[in-house]
Amino acid sequence: MSFYFKKSLGQNFLINKNIIDLIVKNGNINNKISVLEVGPGKGSLTKKILEMKPKDLTVVEKDERLAIFLQDQFGDRIKIIKDDMMKISFNSFNKENLIIFGNLPYNISTQILAKWIKMKHLQKFCKKFVLMFQKEVADRIIAKVDTKNYGRLTILSNWKMKINKIIDIEPDSFIPPPKVHSTLLTFEPKKKYFHLKDPKNLEHVTNIFFSQRRKMIKKPMKFLFKNFEEVSKNLSIDLRLRPQNLEIMTYYKICKLYEESIN
Repeated sequence: MSFYFKKSLGQNFLINKNIIDLIVKNGNINNKISVLEVGPGKGSLTKKILEMKPKDLTVVEKDERLAIFLQDQFGDRIKIIKDDMMKISFNSFNKENLIIFGNLPYNISTQILAKWIKMKHLQKFCKKFVLMFQKEVADRIIAKVDTKNYGRLTILSNWKMKINKIIDIEPDSFIPPPKVHSTLLTFEPKKKYFHLKDPKNLEHVTNIFFSQRRKMIKKPMKFLFKNFEEVSKNLSIDLRLRPQNLEIMTYYKICKLYEESIN
């Protein structure tokens, strides 16, 4: 079955067998593990996952042509969800030992990641994520404080997740080759993380700061708090700093105080 690739769906199919092996290896699959694969394409990774004999395998594929192809290829060995990833309620996907694999469409990868992170019981939902991103996005996820890539995505991603970089991937590992390099990351939900009432507040706070990342933080602090000088003093924050100079934990603390101030 031949395909024309849908640019609107960000379709770039992984064909490098060494990379496929490495992805599966990082999932540590066994017969007690349920697997959810997001964006399976033509099933190269799907086939390798099945060789590891997971308890069950569900794939999410929006493209009707590919869903039919996968059903023909793997039959009842897989369950296919034909839907948009952003419309699926993952809260109803209750599995005791779930691992999610994803060659995420680059145009919506950060939205999907944010959706998972904002889940109320993330650590109960999934044991591990093995995800591929555009390298530029991955660099922002794992960025260190005081670097140009450090920002909103770094702070949100590291809130509930322990993140490891596995490898950068060349464009020729895909068909058609994307115009960018990719990066494989693993995410493990933290058992303990800084408690916030609503992740939307963290998104709001970081948006206020990083919308003017070259400006001193006095302005966003003043916007968020009437008593901004007192808050800054309590958190030992120098108002002459720039947003990229503040540690991740400082943003969580700012968000918590912001939540208290609006309730």
